[in-house]
Amino acid sequence: MKILKSIAVPTTAGTGSEVGRAAVIVDPKEHNKKIIFHPQMQPDLVIADPGLTLGLPPRLTAATGMDALAHCFEAYCAPAYHPMADGIALEGMRLIGENLTRAFDDGRDEIARTHLLMAAAMGATAFQKGLGLIHALSHPVAGMTGLPHGTANAIFQPYVMIHNRAVIEQRMPRLARTLGLREETFDGLLEWTLELRRRLRLPHTLDGIVQEDMIERLVPMAAEDPSLATNPKPCSS
Repeated sequence: MKILKSIAVPTTAGTGSEVGRAAVIVDPKEHNKKIIFHPQMQPDLVIADPGLTLGLPPRLTAATGMDALAHCFEAYCAPAYHPMADGIALEGMRLIGENLTRAFDDGRDEIARTHLLMAAAMGATAFQKGLGLIHALSHPVAGMTGLPHGTANAIFQPYVMIHNRAVIEQRMPRLARTLGLREETFDGLLEWTLELRRRLRLPHTLDGIVQEDMIERLVPMAAEDPSLATNPKPCSS
């Protein structure tokens, strides 16, 4: 298989596709997202210049930052044994926790932008371990409604945390310590996640985004999403 050499120049700090081996294509007929994968799709060179992200508006800064957070969080919680991915995910979340609101408040903060750009690449590196229900839900919803992918992740993350609580709770104290939280528990981390979403002025529900008649189509799409395979707790439609 021949693939042209490519140079990746990210202009947002979220998906981390500049270090990835996959692509997402929206099916215009079904309005869902198809994932294609090949090792040779990974770019040959990455130019990660934080200056190219300085003009990103607050709304997109928030959405892309929460996408990177979801990548790191789901990779950390994925059930496979991969301590290197866990370490990368933890450091990615630390950088996001310390810098996302800074960049949101001041889009010209080049130091914060630098850290977020690195965190995005770290999230995409870590999620080779796996993703989960957050992405299985957000892929079809974003594909069908046009909602930014990171915003969809931000909406779903707390609900998925609660769904997965029984099997991820023991991992949360380590993450809470990494983030410097006072309450090193699942509840403390959940509250931090909710507060971050509020602070970034992102929606808390799908009210006004997903119509009731869409649900029948969205459920099987989420159930078939490949991200669901590595969710730490089984799900059914």
